[in-house]
Amino acid sequence: MKLQDKICIVTGSASGIGNGIARRYADEGAKVAIADLNLAAATAAADAINAVHPGAAMAVAMDVTDEGQVNAGVQAVVDAWGGVDVLVSNAGIQIVNPVEAFSLADWKKMLAIHLDGAFLTSKAVLPHMYAKSSGSIIFMGSVHSKEASPLKSAYVTAKHGLLGLSKVIAKEGGKKGVRSNVICPGFVRTPLVDKQIPEQARELGISEDEVVKKVMLGQTVDGEFTSIDDVAEVALFFAAFPTNALTGQSLVASHGWYME
Repeated sequence: MKLQDKICIVTGSASGIGNGIARRYADEGAKVAIADLNLAAATAAADAINAVHPGAAMAVAMDVTDEGQVNAGVQAVVDAWGGVDVLVSNAGIQIVNPVEAFSLADWKKMLAIHLDGAFLTSKAVLPHMYAKSSGSIIFMGSVHSKEASPLKSAYVTAKHGLLGLSKVIAKEGGKKGVRSNVICPGFVRTPLVDKQIPEQARELGISEDEVVKKVMLGQTVDGEFTSIDDVAEVALFFAAFPTNALTGQSLVASHGWYME
């Protein structure tokens, strides 16, 4: 068991990638807090994990853009289980529009969820990790942490920003036993991606099939989506890595769409 008795918080984990990471962590012996904006969905997700691993999961209501909710959610986990060993900052949304049509409200919403959320959750867990002289913070970046695509100005900006935040936390946390990393997946077939297909087809004037085959998968080596399981394995790798050797680094999982 690579994460036996480790206490983990995964934001946005009632469904999608976050849920896959939470389930993988529980399989490896961790206790996992399902932190999500939708408490009912988080409770259902925690119940599903507990059906397989009794007592391994709890649900936490958390709007990652609300400092009070973030602090309260982290404290609830600490009160229940005694600390925090791993944070996966995964909560995110997508809004697509060309820059000239991108509203300031949508821009601020995107940056708040992706960047403010990463900052606030990190700020809340770091004192608990420092108290134990160990911990792992993992940000859910994207191939768009390294690359750009049309229509995604706010998303690309936010995902690039996570690289900088991760590096600062790695520098500050290194001597205190805390590591920080970014996972950079390619397109993963989740509801977030499914929502983009008709939006991009409309904006680009192409068919939905062309969006999938040319825009999303055209640069991969095998025409395959990155899977939730692929990303969960990378999240496990970073969370369980035993030293500071990889801190501050990012890892792209994209079926070859982007290579470093």
